[in-house]
Amino acid sequence: MTTEKLYYQNPYIQSFSSRILQCETDELGCFYAVLKQTAFYPTGGGQPHDTGTINDVQVYDVEEVDGVIRHYIDRPLEEKECYGEVNWERRFDHMQQHAGQHILSAAFEDMFGYKTVSFHLGKEVCSIDLDVPKILEEEASQVEERANVIILENRPIEAKWVTQDELRYFPLRKAISVNENIRLVIIPDYDYNGCGGTHPKGTGQVSSIKILHWEKEKKKIRVHFVCGNRVRKQLHEKHQVIQGLNPLLKAPQENLEAAAKRLLDKQEILEKTISELKKELLLQEEDKLIYQAKRRNNCRMVKEIYSNRPMGELQQLARNVTQKADNMLVFMVNEKEDKLQVVCARSEDVGINMKAFITDLLPKINGKGGGSETIAQGGGNKLISSDALLEEMIKKIDTWYFV
Repeated sequence: MTTEKLYYQNPYIQSFSSRILQCETDELGCFYAVLKQTAFYPTGGGQPHDTGTINDVQVYDVEEVDGVIRHYIDRPLEEKECYGEVNWERRFDHMQQHAGQHILSAAFEDMFGYKTVSFHLGKEVCSIDLDVPKILEEEASQVEERANVIILENRPIEAKWVTQDELRYFPLRKAISVNENIRLVIIPDYDYNGCGGTHPKGTGQVSSIKILHWEKEKKKIRVHFVCGNRVRKQLHEKHQVIQGLNPLLKAPQENLEAAAKRLLDKQEILEKTISELKKELLLQEEDKLIYQAKRRNNCRMVKEIYSNRPMGELQQLARNVTQKADNMLVFMVNEKEDKLQVVCARSEDVGINMKAFITDLLPKINGKGGGSETIAQGGGNKLISSDALLEEMIKKIDTWYFV
């Protein structure tokens, strides 16, 4: 049993009648229907599947299995006869992108010998991978111009079924990977390519092609582009962004790049200034903590509670305090929403293993952490108050393990 493929007879068929031959579930329990004939294109050949309805039931996926087209649907169909409607906006978009890819790939190969080795038809943007390590700006510009000339000439796009023996009569862009059911898509005197996708009847219906950008992908170049209605969509979206940036940067479109650079340069200077001021504030804070520290058992102790301080900042503060002053212990608790964080540090001349100390402390807050003998940190749940956790840390000092 095979399904009659109406989309090959006429890719412009948007609705059709047929008979339901099967309504089953696959190995994953998903419902699908098999029809005698269908205009729904299945995923394949680089082109995504169609969507639409069968008897008003949504078709969300279409796959071909051994010549049979499976229409995946939301619920089973009880009827024997059916009426199908293809989502034409989606189908025609795919036709534009697919034909545009043929035109673009042929231009790259004809003009510079750059072969296309893969094609991706995405929801918003398409891409081809070229078997070259780099392309130049002027090359991409020339290719785009050539492709759009082919579109404006409105050359016919023909689909032709041929045998293996007949292939020798066509200047194919790449070798055919099948030995039977060979289908060529032809733009006369321009491109001859094996393809199972749907295409418009003329290059004019592709409307336009725009190369957006390209990037290195392993040892190849990936070119991102759009065709047809997607070009207008991209233009509209980018124009909206520009219109929004004009008043923000106080510059017309042609000066936006320079205005943005000036703004970024100014931000870099401000960030550097802020960083320097933060360092200065930390130095003052370190000196203040050392000055205020009280002696306890021949040690001076810093014990502080903070709220939403960056952990890295507290670690640096504790490290600097214990490096600046002798006989110094630092205990810090930091509140963050429903979490508690702790930092413990000591001067080199204080004999307490801070990593072991914090490992023994953290179960109080169901926490985890680590560090070294001189400084350790961790965090956990707010099972007790910050004051209670800090008090617990101080109590442990008298009974702690010395190195």
